[in-house]
Amino acid sequence: MDMVKNKKILIVDDEPDIREMIERFLRKEGFFRVYKADNYADALSLCRYEKPDAAILDVMLPDGDGFSLLSSIRSFSDMPVLFLSARGEDEDRLLGLGLGADDYVVKPFLPRELILRLMAVLKRVYGAPAVERLPVFRLESQVVDLEGSVVRREGGELPLTAKEHAILLKLYENRGRIVTSDALCRAVWGDESYGYENTLMVHVRRIREKIEEDPSKPAHLLTVRGLGYKLAAARETR
Repeated sequence: MDMVKNKKILIVDDEPDIREMIERFLRKEGFFRVYKADNYADALSLCRYEKPDAAILDVMLPDGDGFSLLSSIRSFSDMPVLFLSARGEDEDRLLGLGLGADDYVVKPFLPRELILRLMAVLKRVYGAPAVERLPVFRLESQVVDLEGSVVRREGGELPLTAKEHAILLKLYENRGRIVTSDALCRAVWGDESYGYENTLMVHVRRIREKIEEDPSKPAHLLTVRGLGYKLAAARETR
């Protein structure tokens, strides 16, 4: 799972259509902590209180400009920033980059290009210095390979979805201990996890169909009534 997609992204643009379009593409790519503002004052407030990990700033705002906004942000945050502008003059581009912006995109732009540029910046700033291998562990005759995102069992391999993978990783990191439903929801859906308990139950049921000999009588992924779930008897294979 790409951990940069857990990062908080702030979109600042006074055009509603552009804000909604960028948010739609971000969510399609797996980002789920997305904030929006349509003016300088609200954007600065969000930066102070929500502490986003990156921002996409329009240069032209109704109560100021993106260059001044970036200067204010830089007084308390070093988060990466991408500028959007309808003006492509070299002077504006150099000013934005000189103020500490990480990239400068001229309108009109291809949404996919913007997302790729954002991803490149996030990976450069927040990417892990070394690749950490994910666990591979055995549950009796089943092997859960979180590195390859599959469950290997007699008869072949069963792929894990992104949500199933996140749930199993959280449970494995706390194997033998109770993980509350709230903690699992936060691990999978982030800060917007309220109300996902029923959805979590559906994912747990699907995981059991892949890792249990008898999903109706689970021996490994156990329900702790009123609290959450526990992964028992997991044995790492490497």
